[in-house]
Amino acid sequence: MTNKERYSAWVAEQEYLPISLMPWWLDAVCAGKEWDVLLAEDEEGNILGAMPYLLRKRFWQKYIVMPQMTQVGGIWVTPEVTGDKWRTAEVCRQLKEQLDTIGLAYYYQQYMPGSLCVDAMRGLGFKTRERVTYRVEDLSDLNKVIDSFSKNKKRQLQKALSLHAERTMDVEDFYRFETRCLASRKRKCSYSREFLLVLERKARRLGQCMILSICNADGQPYAAAFLVWDKKYLYYLIPTFDPAFQDSGASALLVLEAMKIAREKQVMFDFEGSMDKGIAKHYQQFGSKPVTYFSVEKYYKPFFRLAIWFQKLRECSYR
Repeated sequence: MTNKERYSAWVAEQEYLPISLMPWWLDAVCAGKEWDVLLAEDEEGNILGAMPYLLRKRFWQKYIVMPQMTQVGGIWVTPEVTGDKWRTAEVCRQLKEQLDTIGLAYYYQQYMPGSLCVDAMRGLGFKTRERVTYRVEDLSDLNKVIDSFSKNKKRQLQKALSLHAERTMDVEDFYRFETRCLASRKRKCSYSREFLLVLERKARRLGQCMILSICNADGQPYAAAFLVWDKKYLYYLIPTFDPAFQDSGASALLVLEAMKIAREKQVMFDFEGSMDKGIAKHYQQFGSKPVTYFSVEKYYKPFFRLAIWFQKLRECSYR
């Protein structure tokens, strides 16, 4: 049995794992690429922790980075290990030793908020950096949630009174809509049509995605979002809006309607984070709270820094 097969069986036994660590998610976001998983075990062979990863190659060098549309990954430990610093450190040590045998030039993953593995990996020589996502965790009283919105967002909701939400936009229509919206701002889509089709198909089969749109009375979309969720969170994964209607209030209504869906699912709402100050300010105006998580990285071959710099420069050109 391969590590991926063992991992899939182990995942099925866990009470909860974030959507981004599920095998079906990794199959979708890594389609056409190579993903695998490292496993840490006790003396009896029971899995104590796992590190799924996307392995890429460039300039004949191997490196690990986060897949597209994937906020967190890294190491996940079993409930009996969670909260135990010593056992967590041992799991991380095992996984680090396996990682060292791959022959990497570079390693980069973003770990779950609150993970003790961050400190353990730092102690093993990895560099960590703070990142932030924004969440609204209590949606039980929607009026209270709306009260927490900024005055600006409340004004935008007033402007959007003539608009309505729909939950039936086709995935192909969504991709065309976002492509057009980005083109009007002289930007390009950071993912391919095929990527979105695969992700939507796999998530829809499990009943874990929805495309939400805000439209006028004639059904013309002004804003839309691709949403996914797991047992704890609904993720505001891919929001987009038509800049021609940026003063319509559609973007504010889109967030509110997405929160309503999270409330229906009885899960918390996650904006999927942003290190962009402008986007972060936008999210904060919806009464969201910052939640810290960390990236963990290591250059095994220092010259690879230049290749990563070029990659980041290329990614920035799409944003």
